[in-house]
Amino acid sequence: MNTLKTFWQFSRPHTIIGSLCSITALYIIACNGKGLQQYAWLYAVTLIAALTCNVFIVGINQMADVEMDKINKPYLPLAAGTLSRRAAMVIVCTAIVFALLFAFIASVFYGVLIIVILLIGIAYSLPPLYLKQHHLPAALAITLVRGVLVNVGIFLHFQKSMHDNYILPGHIWCLTFFIMAFSIAIAWFKDLPDTEGDAKFHVRTLAVLYSKKNALRGGMMIVGAAYAAVLGWSFFYAERYPVFLVATHIALLLLFLLNYYFVELNDQYSIKKFYLRFWIFFFAEYIVFSVWMLL
Repeated sequence: MNTLKTFWQFSRPHTIIGSLCSITALYIIACNGKGLQQYAWLYAVTLIAALTCNVFIVGINQMADVEMDKINKPYLPLAAGTLSRRAAMVIVCTAIVFALLFAFIASVFYGVLIIVILLIGIAYSLPPLYLKQHHLPAALAITLVRGVLVNVGIFLHFQKSMHDNYILPGHIWCLTFFIMAFSIAIAWFKDLPDTEGDAKFHVRTLAVLYSKKNALRGGMMIVGAAYAAVLGWSFFYAERYPVFLVATHIALLLLFLLNYYFVELNDQYSIKKFYLRFWIFFFAEYIVFSVWMLL
């Protein structure tokens, strides 16, 4: 049980759940909410490739940042000493093999897509590029992967495999732009509790350069604008059940504002709780679009 717990912590659970939600939602949307069992094999191999790709990326990030994590995230397995570097290497090597194997089983298109995502993950965490060292390329990398490559790329993979076309419906564009905004905020919010270690190791995050308060406000403005845009699209352009989309997004926006209202920037525990709750809104967006498609 301790081994499983350590592996679960090493895989960064919130990112795993995010990948699970996104792949599942995109599959449901590609199926138009019907006949989900028909391509269950495609969903399964796509999901395995995505999850193992996720494990590889978060794994190499932790391997590269052990000393910094001893300050910022001392509870992580490598920083805490509950996982050896050799064991971590075995996990990430196994993960990349499984990611590539299952991706190319699913389709050549998806295999190439996973390679691109893996390369961006490597560039994010490792020299010489080390994109995470500055907030602009870091945010760009996260937004490109979580926002564009996952939503557009994986949907096109499903669309081509199931319907033999590369048509992108309006709701996928809406979902993509929303997640892009969320991804920018993720890139800024994840660094809010880590300013001490980031400053010591010369990682120029938005919170380090311009203060936690400005990073928080900037992310809130972007996500708030994204909610407003989705509400507008839902009201004027949604082809089915617009009331459901409008009602759910109003409720999520209100809860999102409450999450912002209660965060205390001088309290590390409060910041960490804020950030983890923020991921719930990321999960919720995919759940909302999945349910909307199933109605």
